[in-house]
Amino acid sequence: MAGFLSSTLLTRHQRFEHCPTFSFENSRERFRTLVDRIQEYTPLTQVYLLLESTGHYHRALMQYAQELDIPVFLIHVQKRPQRIMKTDKRDALGLANILYNQLAKGIQVDDPLQAVRRLAPPTDAAARLRGMVRHHYELVMECTQRKNKLTSICDELFPEFTRLLKNPNLPTALALRERFPTPALLAQASFEELREARGRTNSVSDAKLRQLKQLAAQSIGSKAPARVQGLVFEQKQLIAELKLLGQHIEQLEAEIVQIVEQCREGKILTSIPGIGSQAAATLIAMIGTIANFEHAAQLKSYADWVPKVAQSGSSLDWTRLSPRGVRQMKQTMYLIVWRAIQWDADWKEMYDSLIVRKCRVDERTRRLVGREKVIGRLAGQMLSVIYALLKKDYELLDQLPLGATLPEPQLYDPEIHRKHRQGHYRPTKPGVRPYGEIRFPGD
Repeated sequence: MAGFLSSTLLTRHQRFEHCPTFSFENSRERFRTLVDRIQEYTPLTQVYLLLESTGHYHRALMQYAQELDIPVFLIHVQKRPQRIMKTDKRDALGLANILYNQLAKGIQVDDPLQAVRRLAPPTDAAARLRGMVRHHYELVMECTQRKNKLTSICDELFPEFTRLLKNPNLPTALALRERFPTPALLAQASFEELREARGRTNSVSDAKLRQLKQLAAQSIGSKAPARVQGLVFEQKQLIAELKLLGQHIEQLEAEIVQIVEQCREGKILTSIPGIGSQAAATLIAMIGTIANFEHAAQLKSYADWVPKVAQSGSSLDWTRLSPRGVRQMKQTMYLIVWRAIQWDADWKEMYDSLIVRKCRVDERTRRLVGREKVIGRLAGQMLSVIYALLKKDYELLDQLPLGATLPEPQLYDPEIHRKHRQGHYRPTKPGVRPYGEIRFPGD
């Protein structure tokens, strides 16, 4: 449902609820009909389109509008007051009214969820990686579900199995379970058959195989024939599914690494400590294009690494991380910061200094309290560096004349980072910073 709103239509209809609407299906033919309807009111050069972020449903229309050079704006899904009856017509006109108020009238909103933002088309790498990253995340989750089921089956059929093989879902353990699905079959097998099922790996020694055979003969696992038969059938299918998922994940990761290594954003991000190919792919896919963010604070908010403050005199005063943003990107940044602390001396030094200033030791447990604040602080600083590097590269490409040779992207330089933190950096040209407007952690 599309709602049309302009100063002319408001003069004619008095209220935005009475302005015209148009219902259309998600197809190219109906999209053309929508464009024809729009041109009855105004030329396409004067049109602005606002869409609610509704999963994947808005993407086809968004792409079609961008092909026609229609500026597309996006807004979070709006919560309607319960006293107002919800209809598609009213929702569409409500969105048109929000866009009209903010663009034409310049009305500011205090709730960031009601602010509209211009949406730029994603880069080629982001467009390719978005579906792959999401699919990789789903495949990993499905693998975890099947491993949990296989563990529960092992606990019921052969609970002593994990005494010798701590993880019953490793390749060698699964090979043994697939060849000998019950303790009775494993106890009856010859030693040569066990070695053949184990394969050439050294993770399970001959001594462990003998002990496993003894444990199988005395197992207290389920003995009911009907129940055992059902568990064996389920275990066989789960092992086959887990192998297939593993193959798909390997193929997907290889393709993701290839895309990241070839694109400019990937080269920039992987030069930053703690960011590997998979993490870089997630950031590229979730960001889309850095042109969608006017400043680093918007990127931090999008990644869910901004503080939420509540304050009212002296009776209420607290700060915690905001629950908004993209969860997958927040999880990725959390892992990136921990890797940077472990692998890079400069980030480790910052972490240690912040731990001393912001954390306290619990006298009872002797553990540090408040490390999450430090991780949040470092994640925000790293996002600022990411934003500055990607923004500078975007502006560089945007200013290049058509057909010009692309220069190499400017990468993260740990030496310049260190000089910034120590206050010893002197730019080669007055007023010029090596990374544009970067403020490194510790500046």
